[in-house]
Order: sequence, then structure tokens, then C-alpha cells
Amino acid sequence: MRVYHGSYTLIEKIDLEKCQPGKDFGRGFYVTKIRSQAEYWAKRIGREKHTTGVVTEFDFHEYAYHDNDLKMLRFDNYCEEWMDFILLNRANESLEQAHSYDIVEGPVADDNVTRRIYACLSGAVSRADFLEELKFFRYTHQIALCTAGALQMIERKVDRSELIIDDIDEAITGSLVIDFGMTEEKALDIYLESQTYRMLIDESTGLYQKPWTEIYKLLVQELKLH
Repeated sequence: MRVYHGSYTLIEKIDLEKCQPGKDFGRGFYVTKIRSQAEYWAKRIGREKHTTGVVTEFDFHEYAYHDNDLKMLRFDNYCEEWMDFILLNRANESLEQAHSYDIVEGPVADDNVTRRIYACLSGAVSRADFLEELKFFRYTHQIALCTAGALQMIERKVDRSELIIDDIDEAITGSLVIDFGMTEEKALDIYLESQTYRMLIDESTGLYQKPWTEIYKLLVQELKLH
């Protein structure tokens, strides 16, 4: 199954240590099978980070559903058990999980749903009425990969354009080192922070199809390196 992750940058390596607690299904790496949902989060997080958001594609190995070595919890729809599980994890700010599952799949508690959950908790809406309301909320989906074992169930999809960009990255950073006496670390840092790089990884610009020397000239002009 093709799944997506929206962020401010391309995800090349998943590090669970960087994942934050207090999320719907606990601390973990989240993906969705709904591309538009990932695109929304890429734009939202991109704005916060002042970058162009990026959607990273993965293949989720569905034999995970039948792997006896993995403990999995699935919610097909919004339900009372789903709400209780959301509240359990949202209340947990510890780096230790509030549950013992490797993978959790189910709907998202987005901003609208979250507001109604807290209205329910305050007594403004009964649980029965809230659960009835949930039938009319739009369909959402997420999978939380919470352990190292769970991460073995996804594989990043590498496009031909990414392979081309990798070659461009190497050529440009190498040229910065040679032409301007930078260390490899500094060359990589300023390159990855540049507007030229953000344009390069945005496939809609078509910049990755240009010769790397032309892209390098753009970078040098942007950084005012002469």
C-alpha cells in the first residue's frame, strides 16, 4: 500500500528519537494512505518552518497485518474506544509510550474532531451525541509506526528524479568546497538552506532537469559568492 508523510523536508531516514509524544496514537512516525491529507500537513508544517512542504512516499508492507511478531491495533472508524485511546496518548507527555503496540491505524483527531472531544469531556456534549456526530465527519486515515520493528514494514519510494538530485547535490557541494574553500559540512549546510535547493526538490519547477552547472550558477548568484 502506498502511504505518504507530509513535512517541511524530504524524509530520507526515520529517527524515532526525534518523534514527539502527545500525539493521537503516541510517539511514532506517522503516515497516511490519503495523499491530500499528507499534502495539507506538508503545507502547514512548511509554513511554520518557512519552507516549501514536501510529501515523502513510502510503500507499506501489508503483511504487517499478519505478522505475529508485531502487536497492532486498528480502528476502522471513529468509535468510543478510539476516542479513549486518543485521550490516553494526548495526555501523555512522557517519552515512554502509554501503550505497548508496534503499529496503530485509524482515523485522525483533526482540529474539528479535537474541539468536539473536549466539548464532550467538559459535559457540553454527551458521549452518545458526540459519537453520533462522528459519523458525519470526513474520512481521515493515519498509521503510527511506534517501534523499530514497525519501521521495517515501510520502504521509501525512490523516484528517478531523486537519483538525479542526489548526483546534483554531490556535484554542487563538491564545487563549493573547491571554488570557495569551504569545508564539506559548511558547503552542505548552506546548500540545503538555500532557495535554489528548495526549488530543486520541488519537481513542479523542473529545475532538476537542468544541467547541474546551471543550477550551481543560480546558487552562487543567490548566495552572492564571487
